[in-house]
Amino acid sequence: MGTQLSKRNMKVKRLVVKVGTSSLVYPSGGLNLRVIDQLAFVLSTLCEQGKEVILVSSGAIGVGLNALRLKERPKEISEQQALASIGQSKLITMFNQRFAHYSQTIGQLLLTHDVFDFPASNQHVMDTFDKLLARHVVPIVNENDSIAVDEMDHRTKFGDNDQLSAIVATHVDADLLIMLSDIEGFYDQNPLKHDDAQLIPTIHHIDDETYAVAGGKGSRYGTGGMVTKLTAAKIMLQHNSQMILASGKDPAIILDILAGKPLGTWFTPEEKGVVQNGK
Repeated sequence: MGTQLSKRNMKVKRLVVKVGTSSLVYPSGGLNLRVIDQLAFVLSTLCEQGKEVILVSSGAIGVGLNALRLKERPKEISEQQALASIGQSKLITMFNQRFAHYSQTIGQLLLTHDVFDFPASNQHVMDTFDKLLARHVVPIVNENDSIAVDEMDHRTKFGDNDQLSAIVATHVDADLLIMLSDIEGFYDQNPLKHDDAQLIPTIHHIDDETYAVAGGKGSRYGTGGMVTKLTAAKIMLQHNSQMILASGKDPAIILDILAGKPLGTWFTPEEKGVVQNGK
């Protein structure tokens, strides 16, 4: 764990943005259209600036729950997969509509873990990413929840989209993973329970002590909690890359992050933790 930097060195060409269910779906179950529109605007703006952008989006099951007016996430895997099928189509329709408003083309990739496990399929999906980014298209990625299951000899599930975003980011050699969530960053204790909780601005290493301050899951619509975000950050650090965990209430925060403003928690190898010194 480190200290606050006055300005971060953010030289980013290829960027992965992960947005959680809690940012896209209201607690009532409705789609947060303002966040979706702002996300489309910001990512389209970055593409206009010549950056390569990949969006990893959760929310399919949450949107499916709302579409069928269900109050609780069903326990049966087949029921969850059916909801994902319904929700994913609605989610991508909304993304298509909002990105088109800003004249930005998107593509969809629904992935399972075995795509990365087998060299041939891994190469094909990497080629797809490269072709889409070369054509200035924003790939929108989600786990293929309608078919992904855990089997003893055939791993298909990622477990959560936090891990998926880190796996995608490391495979495409992204310069940065920005994870937008319902929390401002990583705190030294649970800010929902402790008024004196302090945001930790920079973390260079993740160990047992770091995991010890992370606790349970998030909303009823999502599956991730702080532990999954730490695991994603650990994947990034192990690949000598970096991640920022920040609030997804206003996706315009992405522009401020890329401008070097010290927002959220920056997980970065120590050699990358360089201040720009006003340059």
